Amino acid sequence: MRVGILLFDEAEELDFVGPLEVFGVASRLVQSLSVVTVSKDGQPIRGRYGLRVQPDYCITDCPLLDLLIVPGGKGAREHARYDNAIISFVKTHASKQEIASVCTGALVLAEAGILAGRRATTHHSALDMLRRYADVHVIEGARFVVDNGVATSAGISAGIDLALELVRRDFGEKVAQEVAQTMEYSYQPAQPT
Repeated sequence: MRVGILLFDEAEELDFVGPLEVFGVASRLVQSLSVVTVSKDGQPIRGRYGLRVQPDYCITDCPLLDLLIVPGGKGAREHARYDNAIISFVKTHASKQEIASVCTGALVLAEAGILAGRRATTHHSALDMLRRYADVHVIEGARFVVDNGVATSAGISAGIDLALELVRRDFGEKVAQEVAQTMEYSYQPAQPT
C-alpha cells in the first residue's frame, strides 16, 4: 500500500506531519506500506508556520497511490482549492483510489466535487465554509467521518485519529495500537461517523 500526502504552501504542518508519522511508524511494522509526499511542481513547500519540506514527487510524476491525504490550513482555504492543477490531480486520484482530508483540506475535496452527496467534517471554525457546498452533508462534532472511500477529519490533531483509524481498518487493531504506543499517543478507537 502506498500512501501519498499532498503538500502545498501554507499547509498546516500537523495536518500533514501527524498522518505522516502514523503511516511512517506503521510502515516499520507492515513492510508493504510506504509513504510519499507530492506537491504541484515538486519544489519545496513552506508550511503555515515556516517548516520547509522537499516533496518526493510532483503531481505529474507521482506513482499510483492507494490513499491520498490532503491537509488543510491557510494554504487549503486560500490557494489549493482554487488551483486547477491541484484540483485536477485530486479528482483524478479520487476517481481511482481512496482519499482523505485533514481539517480544511475538506474544502479542496469539496471544490473538486468529491464530497458531493457525502457526509464530511472539517475544523469547527470552517464548518460554515464547507456548508457553502450545498451538496455536502456537513457533520458537526465528529473527530472524523468515513463515507464510501472518502474520509475527512476535524481540525489539525484529528488527522492523527483519522490516520490511526485507517491503519486499524487496513492492518488491524494490533498494528494501530502499536503505532499509537510507539508515538505515545492516547488512542481510543472510535466508530467513524
